[in-house]
Amino acid sequence: MPEPFEETLRQRLEAVRAQGLWRSLRPVDHRSASTLETGGHRLVSFAGNDYLGLSQHPAVMEAAVRAVHDWGAGSAASRLICGSLAVHHRLEETLAGFLGTEAALGFTTGHAAATGTIPALVGPGDVVIVDRLVHACCVDAARLSGAKLRVFRHNDLDDLERILGWASRLPRNASGGPRVLVVTEGVFSMDGDSAPLAGLVELKERHGAWLMLDEAHSTGVLGPEGRGLAAQLGLGGRIEVRMGTLGKALGASGGFIAGSRALIDLLVNRARSFIFSTAPVPAAAAAALAALELMTTRDGEEARARLRSASATGAGVVARTFPGPSDSVPSEGSVGHILPVIVGDETAAVALADRLRAAGAWVPAIRHPTVARGSARLRLTFSAAHTEADLDLLEQALIRACLQTPAHRSGDAA
Repeated sequence: MPEPFEETLRQRLEAVRAQGLWRSLRPVDHRSASTLETGGHRLVSFAGNDYLGLSQHPAVMEAAVRAVHDWGAGSAASRLICGSLAVHHRLEETLAGFLGTEAALGFTTGHAAATGTIPALVGPGDVVIVDRLVHACCVDAARLSGAKLRVFRHNDLDDLERILGWASRLPRNASGGPRVLVVTEGVFSMDGDSAPLAGLVELKERHGAWLMLDEAHSTGVLGPEGRGLAAQLGLGGRIEVRMGTLGKALGASGGFIAGSRALIDLLVNRARSFIFSTAPVPAAAAAALAALELMTTRDGEEARARLRSASATGAGVVARTFPGPSDSVPSEGSVGHILPVIVGDETAAVALADRLRAAGAWVPAIRHPTVARGSARLRLTFSAAHTEADLDLLEQALIRACLQTPAHRSGDAA
């Protein structure tokens, strides 16, 4: 006889606890640009992805409020069922213009953008090749597609070339392929380094592959007027699929794909997460549209300057607290707005995060399955909203937390 349902769940939860991987939701009673209140305590947050502080910008919030009055709280159904709201079209036209592509398409989330797009482009008999550290949504999407999934070592162009060579020798399939899709990120979400994009573009072109670039953590931050890593390197026109989010530097919610008109038309007809999902709420689309318009103004440039300053100061704080050689150094061309401090052991990472919280700083402990086993870390993120006082508090919190740790060094915090 199978075990009772609740007993099975209890045993599985006990295993999660024993591995140091227990997670729970912590209610937040109030949030400002750089702080949050939980359980009666005010903490400075170094955990969010609101890199430019735009979720709290008056123009962005006012746009969301107006959209609720103009369109209502929800979108009623999918865009193919009840009509496609003008606010979604304006956002997509603005996104395409901002990125220099023919068209763009919005999704409810970045995860939905990936899981809709990759299976629409490739299927059984094709090949998806992903960087080892690419976001889980792209791995999920590759598996959903039924294509052969291969993983290359992080930012290792030689390893990618080896796999592309293997793919080029596969037998032809019914579609004339195999079609080969390479997937990477502009700035990697847990390590903060950037992809060797010029080399990736050269390799995929040499082997006749396609490239999908996820700019979730580089849109709004890198490149001229925040247009991303591809724009920074002048490579936008050589990348087939541009993916991004509206919920990080743009301060709103949702995901998007940008590229050719044919790509977007295909997704409207074949991306299941688009076809079968209620459209994003109008307020989120309007907020993202307002944030995009800010990107090209003095407000946008000043926010990026504040972010660079806060990131540089924050990196100095971490270097002073964890002296010595470190893997926690932003790659060339990166702003350094994501800074990992590798701890290793999952339980030790959680304990260090708890001590930081007691000292007034909210810094998350990132563990498996978000990162590989044995590479648990603190993940600090910086924002244009962080003040000198916030960064001073971080330094004092790190010092206090580490004084309670038996031994620490950069790259091995506990």
